[in-house]
Amino acid sequence: MGKVIAITNQKGGVGKTTTAINLASSIALAEIDTLLVDFDSQANATSGIGIYPDMIKHSLYDALIDGVDINECVYQSQVPHLDVLPSHKDLVGADEPLLRAVSRERIFKNALKDLKKDYKYIFIDCPPSLGILTVNVLTAVDSIIIPIQCEYFALEGLTQLLNTFNRIKKFLNQDIEIEGVLLTMFDPRLNLGKQVAKEIRSYFREKVFKTVITKNVRLAEAPSHGKPCILYDASSRGSEAYMRLAEEILLNGS
Repeated sequence: MGKVIAITNQKGGVGKTTTAINLASSIALAEIDTLLVDFDSQANATSGIGIYPDMIKHSLYDALIDGVDINECVYQSQVPHLDVLPSHKDLVGADEPLLRAVSRERIFKNALKDLKKDYKYIFIDCPPSLGILTVNVLTAVDSIIIPIQCEYFALEGLTQLLNTFNRIKKFLNQDIEIEGVLLTMFDPRLNLGKQVAKEIRSYFREKVFKTVITKNVRLAEAPSHGKPCILYDASSRGSEAYMRLAEEILLNGS
């Protein structure tokens, strides 16, 4: 059965979707069957990996709300060994029907059972909120990765995320763990970035990944071309950083 990892932080602009796309792609390029699930109604992970609305017949919304077989919602990406369960703008209206559903917190977990046997790793790009969609994700996953940008207010909102994590662990998913905390958007030229990184390491200690994602133009450009950075510019610092992060994940899972 595959390992399911959510990439989550309720604070926007922390590199969550960038991490989901590039980490999943880096794992897949090691010839490991991988699935990327886009749980954000903005569908940036979907388009950022090169899957566009006119290519999608069924999306995650259809699986969660309309009962469509989740296997019919999965698409091959341009990255070998990487499939995608895409999002759709309709997902923004999923909260109300989910809140009315029986066992509402476990709808995604139950749907995911049919896919876990097909992939060694499943990465989920979470929405930037702590609503019922995120609760569905956290109930289904084995662990979470928390990307934190090395900028002012980096730790803002983390208390609420960790409180939600602890409640999920207590009541809905006792096996969930923190896979790691990822430092993103690091600028080695700025003392502020170094200070924030030091604070984060002091707070999370051994949970902080050794790999640090520095600010990189290629990482920012790649999604507009519908490609992970490793296909857009394999020699860039961003590509190399996410390959190192993939190695850390694989070593932790071995």
